[in-house]
Amino acid sequence: MIIEWSAEAVQALQEKFGGSGAALKLVSDSEGCGCSVSGVPALWAVEAPGQGDLQAASEPFPVWYEPRHAIFFDERMRIAYNQDYRTFTLASDSQIYTNRLAVRDLRE
Repeated sequence: MIIEWSAEAVQALQEKFGGSGAALKLVSDSEGCGCSVSGVPALWAVEAPGQGDLQAASEPFPVWYEPRHAIFFDERMRIAYNQDYRTFTLASDSQIYTNRLAVRDLRE
Protein backbone atom coordinates (compact mmCIF):
# COMPACT_ATOMS: atom_id res chain seq x y z
CA MET A 1 0.00 0.00 0.00
CA ILE A 2 1.26 3.47 -0.93
CA ILE A 3 -0.15 6.65 0.61
CA GLU A 4 0.73 10.08 -0.77
CA TRP A 5 0.06 13.30 1.17
CA SER A 6 -0.77 16.77 -0.14
CA ALA A 7 1.23 19.63 1.38
CA GLU A 8 -1.98 20.92 2.98
CA ALA A 9 -2.70 17.54 4.58
CA VAL A 10 0.84 17.34 5.96
CA GLN A 11 0.53 20.79 7.50
CA ALA A 12 -2.94 20.10 8.97
CA LEU A 13 -1.83 16.80 10.51
CA GLN A 14 1.32 18.38 11.95
CA GLU A 15 -0.83 21.12 13.50
CA LYS A 16 -3.22 18.51 14.91
CA PHE A 17 -0.62 16.18 16.44
CA GLY A 18 2.56 18.26 16.50
CA GLY A 19 5.71 16.24 17.10
CA SER A 20 3.91 13.75 19.33
CA GLY A 21 5.32 10.71 17.55
CA ALA A 22 1.90 9.10 17.21
CA ALA A 23 1.62 6.04 15.04
CA LEU A 24 -1.06 6.53 12.37
CA LYS A 25 -3.30 3.63 11.48
CA LEU A 26 -5.62 3.49 8.44
CA VAL A 27 -8.69 1.42 9.21
CA SER A 28 -12.01 0.44 7.75
CA ASP A 29 -14.01 1.24 10.87
CA SER A 30 -17.23 -0.76 11.17
CA GLU A 31 -17.83 0.06 14.84
CA GLY A 32 -21.39 1.29 15.29
CA CYS A 33 -22.31 1.26 11.60
CA GLY A 34 -24.53 -1.82 11.86
CA CYS A 35 -22.65 -4.01 9.42
CA SER A 36 -19.42 -5.88 9.93
CA VAL A 37 -18.61 -5.82 6.20
CA SER A 38 -19.15 -2.17 5.24
CA GLY A 39 -16.79 0.10 7.10
CA VAL A 40 -15.93 3.77 7.00
CA PRO A 41 -12.30 4.74 6.32
CA ALA A 42 -10.65 6.41 9.28
CA LEU A 43 -7.17 7.46 10.34
CA TRP A 44 -6.35 6.78 13.98
CA ALA A 45 -3.47 8.11 16.05
CA VAL A 46 -2.39 5.21 18.27
CA GLU A 47 0.44 4.63 20.74
CA ALA A 48 2.02 1.94 18.54
CA PRO A 49 1.03 -0.30 15.63
CA GLY A 50 -0.73 -3.51 16.56
CA GLN A 51 0.87 -6.91 16.38
CA GLY A 52 0.70 -8.06 12.77
CA ASP A 53 0.02 -4.58 11.35
CA LEU A 54 1.73 -3.78 8.05
CA GLN A 55 3.41 -0.48 7.22
CA ALA A 56 2.32 1.40 4.11
CA ALA A 57 4.85 3.29 2.02
CA SER A 58 4.04 6.78 3.27
CA GLU A 59 6.06 9.97 3.75
CA PRO A 60 6.38 12.04 5.86
CA PHE A 61 4.10 10.06 8.20
CA PRO A 62 4.39 6.31 8.70
CA VAL A 63 0.96 4.72 8.32
CA TRP A 64 0.05 1.23 9.48
CA TYR A 65 -2.91 -0.97 8.56
CA GLU A 66 -4.29 -4.38 9.42
CA PRO A 67 -3.82 -6.95 6.63
CA ARG A 68 -7.52 -7.85 6.81
CA HIS A 69 -8.42 -4.23 5.93
CA ALA A 70 -6.20 -4.12 2.82
CA ILE A 71 -9.01 -5.53 0.67
CA PHE A 72 -11.04 -2.35 1.24
CA PHE A 73 -8.35 -0.04 -0.18
CA ASP A 74 -6.52 0.46 -3.48
CA GLU A 75 -2.78 -0.09 -3.65
CA ARG A 76 -2.06 3.64 -4.17
CA MET A 77 -4.05 6.36 -2.41
CA ARG A 78 -3.84 10.07 -1.61
CA ILE A 79 -4.75 12.04 1.49
CA ALA A 80 -5.58 15.71 0.89
CA TYR A 81 -6.92 18.49 3.09
CA ASN A 82 -9.65 21.03 2.32
CA GLN A 83 -8.94 24.17 4.34
CA ASP A 84 -12.40 25.67 3.67
CA TYR A 85 -14.18 22.71 5.30
CA ARG A 86 -11.26 21.61 7.51
CA THR A 87 -11.64 18.03 6.30
CA PHE A 88 -9.31 15.33 5.04
CA THR A 89 -10.03 13.40 1.83
CA LEU A 90 -8.95 9.84 1.07
CA ALA A 91 -8.95 9.03 -2.65
CA SER A 92 -7.30 6.89 -5.30
CA ASP A 93 -7.27 7.11 -9.09
CA SER A 94 -10.41 4.95 -9.24
CA GLN A 95 -12.52 6.34 -6.39
CA ILE A 96 -13.04 8.81 -3.60
CA TYR A 97 -13.29 6.85 -0.36
CA THR A 98 -14.42 9.82 1.69
CA ASN A 99 -14.32 13.61 1.65
CA ARG A 100 -14.56 13.58 5.45
CA LEU A 101 -11.86 11.19 6.58
CA ALA A 102 -12.20 10.86 10.34
CA VAL A 103 -8.87 11.54 12.06
CA ARG A 104 -9.10 10.42 15.68
CA ASP A 105 -6.61 10.42 18.52
CA LEU A 106 -7.06 7.09 20.33
CA ARG A 107 -4.01 7.43 22.55
CA GLU A 108 -4.51 7.54 26.29
